[in-house]
Amino acid sequence: MKLIRHRNKKETMKNKNTFILIFIFLSLNLFAQKNEENMNDNLSTATFGNGCFWCTEAIFQQLKGVVSVIPGYTGGAVKNPSYKEVCNGTTGHAEAIQITYDSNIISYRELLDIFFYTHDPTTLNRQGADIGTQYRSAIFYHTENQKSDAELMIAQLESEGVYDNKIVTEITAFDVYYDAGDYHKNYYNNNKNQGYCRAVINPKLDKFVKKYSTKLK
Repeated sequence: MKLIRHRNKKETMKNKNTFILIFIFLSLNLFAQKNEENMNDNLSTATFGNGCFWCTEAIFQQLKGVVSVIPGYTGGAVKNPSYKEVCNGTTGHAEAIQITYDSNIISYRELLDIFFYTHDPTTLNRQGADIGTQYRSAIFYHTENQKSDAELMIAQLESEGVYDNKIVTEITAFDVYYDAGDYHKNYYNNNKNQGYCRAVINPKLDKFVKKYSTKLK
């Protein structure tokens, strides 16, 4: 009888431990799901056109709170444009980046601040040697709040006289976005020794890193 009781006691303890392990596993699973749901609730999208997307992707993907940066095309009339068509300036599209970010970590206004700092918003259809409507300065807003923030920031920059010339940045409602494809993703990271990266992107990155070092991943 003592042996049976001893075995029953061991079985009870084993079942209890199994129950505790299952409870812990389910609790951790639920916690992870809740965290993922909360993160998804905080995710927002920003779409900017501010010159060659090889440059702009390299800048924004370094920021804390930025989940992804997708180079692509928006603001034009032709469906599914190719890179060559956009570069010819015949489709009306701007080279752009679409940013997914955690608004609990970085705000849209902070992204706008970096947007204006890292390109020249006063040159019409041009960024440095990159010339054409595809390189225009543009903000494609997803919400009325984004539109309002963009307008307020431009007004503030103008009133403070930050630039010698008038800001010509286009503020347009977002419509459709075309992914530029794998070749253009992580272009700078994959081609750092390429001539364009060294001559054009590196100086922009150096300027950006110097000012926003505390916001980098």
